[in-house]
Amino acid sequence: MALLELDNVGLSFSGVRALDGVTFSIEAGALHAVIGPNGAGKSSLFNCISGIHRHMEGQVRLEGKELRGVEPTEIARLGVARMFQNLALFEHLTVLENLLLGRHQRYTSGLLGNLFWTRTARAEEVRHREKAEEVIDFLNLEHFRWMPVAVLPYGIRKRVELGRALCMEPKLLLLDEPTAGLNQEETEDMANYLMDLRHELGVTQVLIGHELRFVMDLATQVTVLDRGRVIANGPPSTLRNDTRVLSAYVGGTVAA
Repeated sequence: MALLELDNVGLSFSGVRALDGVTFSIEAGALHAVIGPNGAGKSSLFNCISGIHRHMEGQVRLEGKELRGVEPTEIARLGVARMFQNLALFEHLTVLENLLLGRHQRYTSGLLGNLFWTRTARAEEVRHREKAEEVIDFLNLEHFRWMPVAVLPYGIRKRVELGRALCMEPKLLLLDEPTAGLNQEETEDMANYLMDLRHELGVTQVLIGHELRFVMDLATQVTVLDRGRVIANGPPSTLRNDTRVLSAYVGGTVAA
């Protein structure tokens, strides 16, 4: 069953087509990769799904619900979380505090309840901290729990960025270049976490990546964009030697 459906999605900036008739679907439980050369429209696609770009054409549906025109905060409440390529963490806060920010949409205690620290507010805080601790255990962040993000190595910060998205308990997790800037060991660790997310937690993931081998080894389905259009879509096994894909990456003809 399709969790997310994109139907003829288009997006323009001052007459320049960033997306042009993009149509494909993402199955529940999949690890679906979206690849393509620079400027292919991958990040623009993520911005349409998450509600950042409002003036677009076509339809984006999550579990049958139309997302076009819906506020980004409401889309987050519906279960769409995003891990950004350029880290969007609060460096002066600890790892735990950054993760708790991912629980923001799920807080129900009002101003007075928190001001007077009522029993209900205290119980809710315990529940949210327990969820954050589960994510800390899952991503092996125990040793960094109380450390400010600013002092952490880049690879650990990437893990915290992923953890904050997981704290939202997403139905759909958008991963924008999760391995960008990581060394080989850190890349392998990230791949293992993404596989565990799929197999152990059942989180549906959409992955933007440039490293073809990394993407092809992980993904269950791959959509290839070039100049805003879908040029190929299918399982990795059928796209590894697809001349359209190779041409989009190397430019010109494959033979050349």
